[in-house]
Amino acid sequence: MTRQLDHLVLPVADLAVARRRLGALGFVVAPDGRHPFGTANCCVYLADNSYLEPLAVVDPAETAAAIGAGNVFVVRDRVFRQMIGEEGASAIVVSTEDAPDDHRRFAAAGVATGEMLTFSRPFVDAAGKSDVATFRLAFAASADIADAFVFSCERMNAPKVDLSALTAHPNGASSVARIVLAPGAAAYLGLVALASESGHGEPKVGGAAVTLGDGGDCLGAATIAAIAFTVADLHIVENLLRRAAVDFRRREGQIVAPPAPGQGVAFIFEATE
Repeated sequence: MTRQLDHLVLPVADLAVARRRLGALGFVVAPDGRHPFGTANCCVYLADNSYLEPLAVVDPAETAAAIGAGNVFVVRDRVFRQMIGEEGASAIVVSTEDAPDDHRRFAAAGVATGEMLTFSRPFVDAAGKSDVATFRLAFAASADIADAFVFSCERMNAPKVDLSALTAHPNGASSVARIVLAPGAAAYLGLVALASESGHGEPKVGGAAVTLGDGGDCLGAATIAAIAFTVADLHIVENLLRRAAVDFRRREGQIVAPPAPGQGVAFIFEATE
């Protein structure tokens, strides 16, 4: 079995802007979560237990200290922002039950980068109930791809809160169907295949295929170019986007919302068959 998709990291300039944009796209956005190293997020949780992590720098002094201490998560976020800008997608994250074993596996393959990271942060659900989430991360990167990396995430303490209200998205999105990479990102594709244990060729992370794009949805220089979501009804999505005055284009079986502030890559909505 391939590893499941844990989440996608989406650098943004401002969480408030990301919250408004994601809301306009029909997503329910969780309350902000603060990391102990100067970053914060406002996550979008999906029914398949994966999520999107819009990530902003909220305390530059803390992030600078974390970078000086070798915190790979913050180091790679800084590299992405310097190379690509404040908006986009920087990491595919796979789930794991044993991050130390993944770290050893990445090291044996020559792709481990830095030390593992363990941290905790508060988590608040839609009703205001709070808990503490603890994560252990193991990182991998390719020398040929500087702006994107991969890591495995061990959820050591999963918050004991009800996520049902946070996964009931007005647009009907239930899972990530595909992650589209820039046409020249074969080295990153191989990194994802190793991390997800899905063999050679175009890998899958849980139910999400990771594919090389043809340029149509690959705008800009970033490695991760587009995210496709499974939805129940494209008519619902189209009506929602029209009411919110969100620019989009309709293709056969798809609705594509191009990148915008708070949404640094193309979002593609695809109906379930």
